[in-house]
Amino acid sequence: MLTGAAVLLGVTAGQAQAAEVSYATKCVPPSGIGLPDVIGTTKVDITAPATAKVGDTVDVVWKFTQAASKNPDIIDLPANSVQPSGTLKAAGAQTADVAMTGPRENPAIPKGGAMTLSDMKGTLKLTAAGQVTLTPDAYVVNALSTDTKCAPTETVQPAATITVTAGEGSPSTSPDPSQSGSPSPSQSPSSSTSPSVSVSPSASGTGTGGDGGQTDFTGKVVDIPYTCASPIGEKKATSPIQINARKSGGSYGLTVQFKKSVMDSPIDIPANKVKPTMQIVLGGSDEGTVKAEGPTNPAPIKQGAPIEIPDLTGTYKPGATGESTLSPGVLTIEALGTTTTCTPDSTAVSLTLNTQEQAGGASGGSGSSTTSGGSTTTSGGLAETGSGDHATLKALGLVAGTAILLGGAVFTFMPGRRLR
Repeated sequence: MLTGAAVLLGVTAGQAQAAEVSYATKCVPPSGIGLPDVIGTTKVDITAPATAKVGDTVDVVWKFTQAASKNPDIIDLPANSVQPSGTLKAAGAQTADVAMTGPRENPAIPKGGAMTLSDMKGTLKLTAAGQVTLTPDAYVVNALSTDTKCAPTETVQPAATITVTAGEGSPSTSPDPSQSGSPSPSQSPSSSTSPSVSVSPSASGTGTGGDGGQTDFTGKVVDIPYTCASPIGEKKATSPIQINARKSGGSYGLTVQFKKSVMDSPIDIPANKVKPTMQIVLGGSDEGTVKAEGPTNPAPIKQGAPIEIPDLTGTYKPGATGESTLSPGVLTIEALGTTTTCTPDSTAVSLTLNTQEQAGGASGGSGSSTTSGGSTTTSGGLAETGSGDHATLKALGLVAGTAILLGGAVFTFMPGRRLR
């Protein structure tokens, strides 16, 4: 019997253990969406070694058996678009906050489907002999570029206990609580690393297209601040834009260029799912707008790859004789079945052309411009104030059509609760 007991102890000592705990959780949706906070139930399994020695670094696994939310009825979440991170509390013989992070791995989650979160992992270095308890705490669900923050609303019971024995030369009593383990995780575990885009104020001038047989006209790069409105919220964005023209007869072929990639793709985007359109604003002698369109993305865009906004093209047939100006206007993004409209907070003239009125051309205008309060307004009606009051951001309309619309779909809801 004694021998059998010894064998049994030898087998079980140090083996990993798992236990499930359930706790009420308050989840806060991303700001600017207008959705209320939600109380749900989180169920977690914690796996850790049953025994270890002082000085050991042990692996800990946090498995969600139930998240505190479902995917609301807004949009299907694609595969590998959701990433969890959180904090595990160590207490007893030592006190520590253990940073836990899971990979961005999930199956496709349909509207109204249960949120499926990957297992989170972390490590804890044991510093004192005795009983060390492990208790799940707050966590963050990142879907593309948005965070939903969840925290317990009640005392959570420990989910695992490690019996720590003294190692050779190690203390047998608990050290000062300040000797904590891993730091708490960031509340934005997968924030974008794309570079900001900025343009020198000197770029806000105008390219001028004269006559005299010239056919190609190059505009100036202008920094345009946008407010993008989507079905789930609003986002500010700034981008450098250039309008060029090529004369053919009495008309001009226009090309709108976005000078830099503004963001890395937060998810895999299938081919032919993103299409941008812009209304170029006419001013000076002419007025009205000219539609410029871009092609859909010809190939899939891999997660982490730069999102390139294609050149937008259109045809301008002048409706007046004189100096006509062209400025970036409203940008519309159709992406994955949704539409986002980006309106300039202010605009600036990129190109000025000496035009001759053509039959059936643009609407024509008085050709005058006015100055009020230090800002010039073209007949297009948008102030040329530049973007001095706008911080350059890492996303523009294309991101509004992908990351904003998709990322917002992780807003927390109680299981079964549906968006009104």
